[in-house]
Amino acid sequence: MRIGVLFFIFSAIVFISCDVKSSSISSPDENIEVKFHLNKVGQFFYTINYKNKKVIDTSYVGFDFANASSFYKGCIAKVKEPTETNETWQMPWGEQLNVTNHFKEITVELQEKEALKRKVNLVFKVYNDGVGFRYEFPEQPNFNEVLIVNERTEFNLTEDYKTFWIPGDWDIYEHLYSTTKLSEIDATNYKVNSALAQTSIPENAVNTPVTLVGKNGLHLSFHEAALIDYAGMTLKVDTQNLSFTSSLVGSNNTKYKVKRTVPFHTPWRTIQIADNAPDLIASNLILNLNEPNKLGDVSWFTPMKYTGVWWEMHLGKSSWDYGMEMVDGKWKDTGKAHGKHGATTENVKRFIDFSAKNNIGGVLVEGWNTGWERWIGFEDREGVFDFVTPYPDYSLDEVTQYAKSKGVEIIMHHETSAATETYKKQQDTAYALMQKYGMHTVKSGYVGKILPKGEFHHGQYMVNQYNNAAIKAAKYQVAVNAHEPIKATGLRRTYPNIISREGLRGQEFNAWSPDGGNPPEHLSIVAFTRMLAGPIDYTPGIFNIKFNEFKKDNQVNTTLAHQLALYVVIYSPVQMAADLVEHYEANPKPLQFIKDVGVDWSKTKVLNGEVGEFVTIARKERGTENWFLGAITDENSRMITLNFDFLDANTNYEAVIYKDGKTAHWNNNPLDIDIEKVVLNRQSKLTIQLAEGGGLAMSILKK
Repeated sequence: MRIGVLFFIFSAIVFISCDVKSSSISSPDENIEVKFHLNKVGQFFYTINYKNKKVIDTSYVGFDFANASSFYKGCIAKVKEPTETNETWQMPWGEQLNVTNHFKEITVELQEKEALKRKVNLVFKVYNDGVGFRYEFPEQPNFNEVLIVNERTEFNLTEDYKTFWIPGDWDIYEHLYSTTKLSEIDATNYKVNSALAQTSIPENAVNTPVTLVGKNGLHLSFHEAALIDYAGMTLKVDTQNLSFTSSLVGSNNTKYKVKRTVPFHTPWRTIQIADNAPDLIASNLILNLNEPNKLGDVSWFTPMKYTGVWWEMHLGKSSWDYGMEMVDGKWKDTGKAHGKHGATTENVKRFIDFSAKNNIGGVLVEGWNTGWERWIGFEDREGVFDFVTPYPDYSLDEVTQYAKSKGVEIIMHHETSAATETYKKQQDTAYALMQKYGMHTVKSGYVGKILPKGEFHHGQYMVNQYNNAAIKAAKYQVAVNAHEPIKATGLRRTYPNIISREGLRGQEFNAWSPDGGNPPEHLSIVAFTRMLAGPIDYTPGIFNIKFNEFKKDNQVNTTLAHQLALYVVIYSPVQMAADLVEHYEANPKPLQFIKDVGVDWSKTKVLNGEVGEFVTIARKERGTENWFLGAITDENSRMITLNFDFLDANTNYEAVIYKDGKTAHWNNNPLDIDIEKVVLNRQSKLTIQLAEGGGLAMSILKK
């Protein structure tokens, strides 16, 4: 739903000659100004000022092609007069209900003066919270098939920013963030976790979103929006000249990185600009640059909390596989089952019962289908999974009927083992099975090196695999939560069945990673980097912080209060209560917060925060007048002051506070938690101590 007015200004086209001349466009509030230039040899470049200070210096654009000469100089330019749009649209689910989409737009038409006279347009949209621009290749007689080897988009910075980055890996985003100066980024020598199934870091580049903090408090974050039928973009780092240049993910099977036929356009290249860290989270730039909803009514998907057969496998308590053997190309029960299989009818019913009692809407079942005996590490993975055949100890009929009787939905799991052609061929059958049983959510996985060989998770081939799988899923009323995914770029606006994804070092690393798991600072960085791209299926809520009975060398590196806070801080419309049932049942008081907390929001307020240090977020639940608040900190203890002026006037609220106890510490005493009730109104203020690696969660219920 879109509400509002579009303002269009039609004027004559302004011509820029080959001499050094310029044009510009400003944001609606006039704080951001983008200037366009054409130098004496016909090279186009842009600069960006924020509050009259240059933040992006002379930055050129262009392309190298496999089947044609490069496009970057010898151009003339036509600059159209800008238009202005101011509208409001509504999220079917999300961090807020109403989204303001207010921007000014301008198109720069570039054309070669000589030879083929090829044309490429640049479209800029300038918002109060940043800039997005993309390239458009219009239909033209001398330019049909485009084989892109390099995209030469530059972002030349004006200071040596403090930078929060992960390496420009072509296969995964599951890396710890480094915090260095821009000039000190060294992705090629980044120490890769030995437990990772696949990595590919070909050059000194970073993945996006990458967030920068200036010496005077300016915050920048670089990313992309609306990634469709194109390669994912990393940013190559020039540590000497303090700049980024777009570097597309390639393939070992072709000399080019993108193959398209005109007319087409690229994804948006985005720069979020803010005076402080909280405003980065509040920005809707990435979403707004995507097209409106193409699916229509998606009320068949309900945001939910869920439990499931998952964490126990990471701990080693149970296994994904049953112990079958491949005989004549088919999986057979040869009597060698090992007895540790997790996805049994009996075990899943236990999760269903627990979920039904605790206001939890779904149960994820991993390891339910045949093929897990050869799911990874084998070259002949094609055809291992069929996505419809359960193991002998798991009854789809019985489980789905039982779940329905309890008001709980089973969440399907499709682990593809990165055998993409197998999955593509079987999607209709797999989604039809889900539709038959009334399942509306699937968690998909792409662990391992991509098959066919030579492709990477973030290249054009896989971008299309991920997107097409979700588009097809919508036809069967299925929503997709992808793991080992392509990064989020706001496509959930266009296809709101794309509900969440992994795309970072998730909770499972705490169970088995040889480096000790995610450090306390991890999610205080993630909130201002990865989360700017979109929802995260982080799987929070581990109560058994130290699980020595399963893994003596691993633990969750936060306090219990920190785990509760994640249900508010880290946004996803599907939020897992990830721990084992017995650990929740042994701790009913903190469990109450998981039982109460919402998952779908009408408003979000980012109350405070600094990148990599701490953050506090409050969210108002849709359909109620209840607010929930979460705060987390890094390895440093800190005192935070909370202002509740976001609450309704002349109204009292009953708040339940879940905070770190006096001796709480992420390592020494992670389970120390205090729970208290207070009455709040919009004049209230609270000062609360967060422990090292600690957190704070609050239920704020209208009286």
